[in-house]
Amino acid sequence: MASADLRDELSCSICLNIYTDPVTLPCGHSFCRTCIGDVLDKQDGSGAYTCPECRAQLQERPALEKNQKLRNIAESFRSTHPEQKEAMIPCTYCILSLVPAVKTCLHCEASLCENHLRIHSKSPEHVLTEPTTSLENRKCSVHKKVLEYYCCEDAACICVSCSLAGEHRGHQVETLNEASEKKKETLRNILQKLTSQREEAEKRVQNLEELRRQLQENAAGATKDITALIRDFREKLEALEKRVLSEISRQENQVSLRVSDLIRQLEIKKEELSRKMSDIKELCDMTDPLTVLQGRESDRDDYCDAEEDTERCDMKVHDVGDLSVGLISETLRSGLTKILARVTRRHRVLVAAGMILGLIRFRYITFHHLIQSIIRTYVIVGVSTSSSHPKVSPL
Repeated sequence: MASADLRDELSCSICLNIYTDPVTLPCGHSFCRTCIGDVLDKQDGSGAYTCPECRAQLQERPALEKNQKLRNIAESFRSTHPEQKEAMIPCTYCILSLVPAVKTCLHCEASLCENHLRIHSKSPEHVLTEPTTSLENRKCSVHKKVLEYYCCEDAACICVSCSLAGEHRGHQVETLNEASEKKKETLRNILQKLTSQREEAEKRVQNLEELRRQLQENAAGATKDITALIRDFREKLEALEKRVLSEISRQENQVSLRVSDLIRQLEIKKEELSRKMSDIKELCDMTDPLTVLQGRESDRDDYCDAEEDTERCDMKVHDVGDLSVGLISETLRSGLTKILARVTRRHRVLVAAGMILGLIRFRYITFHHLIQSIIRTYVIVGVSTSSSHPKVSPL
C-alpha cells in the first residue's frame, strides 16, 4: 500500500489528520477521541446519535472503545513519516518555469500563481484554498465533490449534494468560512480566558515568590536577632556566675584565714597546756609532801587563766561565722535583675522594629515572668534557723 493511501486510511474523517487516541463506534468506524466526543456532545440535545461516517443511528450515546491496534499503527506511521515543511507547490499553468502557487482551485484541481489567479474564474463553484496537493481530503468521500459546507448538527464537512439530497438534507448547514469564523471566535474567547487565567496565575506566582523572599529575609533577621539576644543573655549570666563564685571564693578565703588563725592560737595553747600538764603530773608523782606543798603558788592562777583562755577561744570559734549568704543572695539577685532589664529592653526594641514578626513574637510579660521565675527559683535568700548552711527558697 502506498504511503499516501496509508495516510488516508490512518486519517480521521472529522479532522482529516492522523488519528490521535483513536476510538471505535459500534458500527466499526474509528475517529479521534476528541473529534467524536465533540460530535456526540452536539448530538446530546437531539437525543439521537449517528455515526459521522456511515450515518448509522444509535439509540443512546455509544461507549467509545479504545482501538489500541489502530493507535499503534498511527504512531508508527507518524514516527516513520515525520511532518515536514511543505515543499513549494508550483503553478499548474506555468510550464516554462517553476512559479510558486498562491492558491489552489478545488473545482479545477489546479494550483495558481498570482498571474494566473487574476484571470481565473471568479464563479462560486471555483473554491480557492491555500496551495495544496492533497485534494482528495478536500472532497466528499461519497459524492467526490468539493467540501463546501459544514453540518452543525453532525459537526462534519459536507458537499452540496450531501446538503441537498444526501444524509444531511434538512440539517442546519453553514459555509466553511462561516463555520470557521465561528469556531475561531469561540477559540479566541477561550484563548482570552486562558490568557487571563495564565496572567492571574503568573501574578500569584510573583506574589508568592515575593512573600517567600520576605519570609526568608525576616526569618534570617529574626534568627540573627534572637541569636544575639540569647548570646548576650548567656554572656551576662556567665559573667554573673563568675562574680557570684568569686564572692563565694572571697568569703571562703576570708573565713578560712580566721579559722587558720584560731587553729594556730589553739595549737600554741595546746603546747602550753601540755607543759602545765607535765608539771602537774610531775608533782603528782612526787612522794615528798613538802616538795609538793612548796610548789609554785601561781599554779592555781595559771589554771584559772587556762580556763578563761579556753572560754575566749570558744567565743572566737563561734564568731568565725560562715559564708555571708545574704551578700551572695543580693549579688545574685542584683545581677539577675540587671540582666532582666537589659534583655527586656533589647526585646522591646526588636518587637518595635518588627524584627521578630508574628511568627515567633512572644509577649513581653511572658518573657518578664520567665526571668522572674529564674530569680525566684535560684536566688539564695536566707539561712535556716537550725543550720548554718545556705537554704534555697523562693523570694
